[in-house]
Amino acid sequence: MTVGTAPAPLPTRFARLVKVEHTVFALPFAYVGAFLAVAGTPSGHDLLWITLAMVGARSLAMALNRLIDAGIDARNPRTAGRELPSGQLSVPQVVVFCVASLALFLAAVWELDPLVRWLWPIPVAGFVVYPYLKRFTWLCHLWLGAVDGLAPVGAWVAITGRLPWQAWMLGAAVALWVGGFDLFYGLFDEEIDRREGLHSVVTRFGVAGAFAGARLAHAATVACLVAAGLGLPVGALYWLGVAAVAVLLAYEHSLVRPGELRRLDTAFFTMNGVISVVFAAFVIVDAAL
Repeated sequence: MTVGTAPAPLPTRFARLVKVEHTVFALPFAYVGAFLAVAGTPSGHDLLWITLAMVGARSLAMALNRLIDAGIDARNPRTAGRELPSGQLSVPQVVVFCVASLALFLAAVWELDPLVRWLWPIPVAGFVVYPYLKRFTWLCHLWLGAVDGLAPVGAWVAITGRLPWQAWMLGAAVALWVGGFDLFYGLFDEEIDRREGLHSVVTRFGVAGAFAGARLAHAATVACLVAAGLGLPVGALYWLGVAAVAVLLAYEHSLVRPGELRRLDTAFFTMNGVISVVFAAFVIVDAAL
């Protein structure tokens, strides 16, 4: 924090802590799962509590990540300005925020299908484990993808109490999509990760390996969306959405290449937000018609 400047309001600091703008990555896919689960428009009750469950879960996941990684973040010039390393938030404040986020998540879960009252520990365990994985294995990207892939699966079971294979295909699509673009994200910190002894695909297989892995993961993303659509009573707009995802992913990969990372921010942050919103829009309109 710059000397002589007033700190941002506490809600603003917490919003920055959890990167609230990145909610656009996973929340639209939860809505995709909800609309496809009922082949129409879910009730307002279900949409409200799914939204609150996602807000609570994602806030908990991000806050735990920041808590567990605070020491590493402090030693990384790119992340040293984050709220915990820079002192904008204290550890007790973030712990209280984690408890509140968990409480919101559980309150929302109890308003949805009874089955999810038994399943809620699964994503929470995933949130806790993820930050530690990069200390041991380059498979951390896949774990992150799998945790985010629970968004459409969780929304589906929260409404119907069932987990058909189509829901798992949607979850796999999100998991591969997130895991793939997280390989790009790892490019930001290649030098720091090597110095800190942290594991990632780029430190294990190099920049070329990260790009190859991202291409493979994103090709598989489209394949999973196709498989899910073949098993569901979807219309033309769903398939236009899948085509849009394929085109947008291809464009994302055209923005960066080994040795040319100037547009990495655009490829990672902007394009992936566009992909999730565009696909969700096609699916929601298709299901609602």
